[in-house]
Amino acid sequence: MKKILVLGAGLSASSLIRYLLQHSQTYNWQVRVVDQSLDLVKKKLNGHPNGVALSFNALEKHERMPEIKTADLVISMLPARFHAEVAKDCLEAKKNLITPSYISPEMKALDDDAKAAGVLFMNEIGVDPGIDHMSAMKIIDEIREDGGEITSFKSYCGGLIAPESDNNPWHYKFTWNPRNVVLAGQATAQYIDRGQYKFIPYGQVFSRIEKVEVAGAGTFEGYANRDSLSYRTVYGLDNIPTIFRGTLRGEGYCAAWNVFVQLGMTDDTYTIANSEELTPRMFLNTFLRYDTTMTIEEKFDSVLRQYGLQSAEMFTYLGLFDDSKVIGLKDASPAQLLEAILVEKWKLEPNDKDMLVMAHVFEYEKNGKHYEVNSSMVNIGEDQVYTSMSNTVGLPLAICAKLMLNGVITDTGVHIPTAKHVYEPILRELATMGIRFSEKERELEVFPVK
Repeated sequence: MKKILVLGAGLSASSLIRYLLQHSQTYNWQVRVVDQSLDLVKKKLNGHPNGVALSFNALEKHERMPEIKTADLVISMLPARFHAEVAKDCLEAKKNLITPSYISPEMKALDDDAKAAGVLFMNEIGVDPGIDHMSAMKIIDEIREDGGEITSFKSYCGGLIAPESDNNPWHYKFTWNPRNVVLAGQATAQYIDRGQYKFIPYGQVFSRIEKVEVAGAGTFEGYANRDSLSYRTVYGLDNIPTIFRGTLRGEGYCAAWNVFVQLGMTDDTYTIANSEELTPRMFLNTFLRYDTTMTIEEKFDSVLRQYGLQSAEMFTYLGLFDDSKVIGLKDASPAQLLEAILVEKWKLEPNDKDMLVMAHVFEYEKNGKHYEVNSSMVNIGEDQVYTSMSNTVGLPLAICAKLMLNGVITDTGVHIPTAKHVYEPILRELATMGIRFSEKERELEVFPVK
């Protein structure tokens, strides 16, 4: 019996664990899941005979190493900063490893050693990164094999709320780590547009958005991700004139979120004195000008008008003018206080479902003609455990684990899933589970570039 060790049983591990257990009898697997919460692991395993619940501190080498040594495959769902340390243990024990996170410089540095040891460290195989790589490479390879030259690639992804659960003016609820949402965009975004490098400082990220139409889902706003330029090499598009990656939000979200950015309410670099005494109203007033002739509402309205907004409805919904209870966080940064307010209003309700939307837009030339390919995926979650986010993160990991254990994927070294022999079978199986892309191609009229 082959042993699969899963480090971490959080939200994104639910669908991964379910898939591994569902296939464990067919492939004779034992699924060993560790988390500091033994009750959480037992709940995820649900009494399955091939599941083993473990509880220890997986962040400590001396605690995880005995399990790694006896495993046939390790899947790390720990915070990304710990993956390289786990990889070093896997290198020592000569075990294959899968993670859903971006390859860090520390992980990349293990490539030669992993090849020498004959082990595979497959990274970036969740949804974003992961499904984005695989679905994009499928189109890129098809265009190239047909003799086309890609001139533009734009890609967008968003973890959103399903239409039937969309009942607030922000058209958004937390389906992922709230802290990451609050801190989103806090670096200069960089991309290339028709051969010109473009840089957007944090203060302008949410005011320079693109409208994105997604078939079957509607219109969204896309704001620029931190780094689009590195993907030229990832996808073999080093000389492409245009490449842009962005995050999707509902209409109206970005303009409203920009108010928080401009006021300084998303700053995480300092703590506020006596923060534990602040109500939402007091917290808001901290960032408004001092003026005894105006109410807080009047001062805030003047800020909204400055940034082109006519109504405070979205902010009223969040309870920002509430003075009835304190937020209650000591030595908190503005970002932490804002997060605490948002979590109350943007939490998923018991019957809510989330939605994952991904869209790619390619332009390419062939035989003197210009074409556009639109490829998009819209996926709705099952419930609050098997969310779309959990499914789209966990299922690619699980399928990859099956392919590695069955000897279908035999690469060595540090990799991401951009090779055809990796992405084809994974995308094919994902499609059978409702995670599928629809594609549409059209010929473009050619206009001179200004």
